[in-house]
Amino acid sequence: MVQIADLPVRLERNRLIVDGAINGQKIGIMLDTGAELSLIPRSAAVRLGLSRQEVRGYRMVGVGGETHVEAAFVDEFKIGQATRKGWRVIVAGERDLGENVGFILGNDFFHQVDVEFDLAHGAVRLFQPRDCDGVSLAYWATDRIGEVEIDTVAEAHPQIVLTIRINGQPIKALLDSGASTSVLNKSDAARLGVTPDTTGVVGIGGATGLGQKSIDRWIGPFESVAIGNETIRNIMIPFADLWKDATYAATGSRLGIHPGGQQSMLLGSDFLLGHRLLVAHSQRKLYFTYTGGPVFQQTLAREGGKDSQPLRRTGASCQYSSECMGDLGCMNGQCQPWVNTADQCRGHTECSRDEWCIGWPRHCQARFTEGVACNKDADCEGALKCLSDRCARPN
Repeated sequence: MVQIADLPVRLERNRLIVDGAINGQKIGIMLDTGAELSLIPRSAAVRLGLSRQEVRGYRMVGVGGETHVEAAFVDEFKIGQATRKGWRVIVAGERDLGENVGFILGNDFFHQVDVEFDLAHGAVRLFQPRDCDGVSLAYWATDRIGEVEIDTVAEAHPQIVLTIRINGQPIKALLDSGASTSVLNKSDAARLGVTPDTTGVVGIGGATGLGQKSIDRWIGPFESVAIGNETIRNIMIPFADLWKDATYAATGSRLGIHPGGQQSMLLGSDFLLGHRLLVAHSQRKLYFTYTGGPVFQQTLAREGGKDSQPLRRTGASCQYSSECMGDLGCMNGQCQPWVNTADQCRGHTECSRDEWCIGWPRHCQARFTEGVACNKDADCEGALKCLSDRCARPN
């Protein structure tokens, strides 16, 4: 197995971001195995000054509904040490993902290689396997290695899909590094006996995707989740009607069409945070080891481990954001949803751990720490200055 890339990755609001550039302009690239196609968010295309053209006959839907599809010609795209020139890229998305997301690198790229997620060491590594048939590719471990088969990847709709078990029942799950938290489809939760009216279920606000619409989310108690040889018991899992707006109408029809490839669960970056994981497309397998912490950020107790205190829900009293579950933070003594990047804020405590409230009107902006790319001194945290396009301590 030959390593072909080692990408330094950072987390921003549970998004996996690596540094890159489009036409010489620095951008953040979001690694999104849940996206079948790489694209430029429309808001980023505007900021980058890219000319866009209509793409006729192409429809794109997902969480939040359908998004208008355009295309832009990129003279030069850079990620890590790799450069691609003369690339016609899809432009889509009805919501601004923030100034630091200029590109979404999807599974049309990742399914061509074996990819390792080692977030504990801030790295995503790409491999080209050689003569690896019948050999475990979890090179970093010798025992307690989880192993799960993944479905055959369709070239036209590349997805990383595996079968897990919730409450003992098989569930098809999509490994989606672009989802900040894992989430179960509402109809599948109901099939497992959990609905918004179930005792212990609470609403946790909305969620969005590429489309304009938002979906309601709840979180509820489940007996167990089993992935390979790993079982997590007494767990709180978010659920939502993920695909209710993921339809489009054919020309001349008012009937909504649901495209294929809509899985029952999204395994998000919270799952990746708790594991070191290798997606071996070459073997149609997923290898993983547990690295610590709650697997879904809402675990109550882990089999074979010490009990942990439940993370607090919306409205619960708190002192620190680490006491709150999922996408919640501690604001004015209560666990509350973070302010979205596109929304106005009143103070730093309303923003996520990686953002602060700056500008006028005030919005949550990425918190630029030492060594992170910047454009001006105001981008950098505290006493740091923007020196040679990087936040650094002045001499």
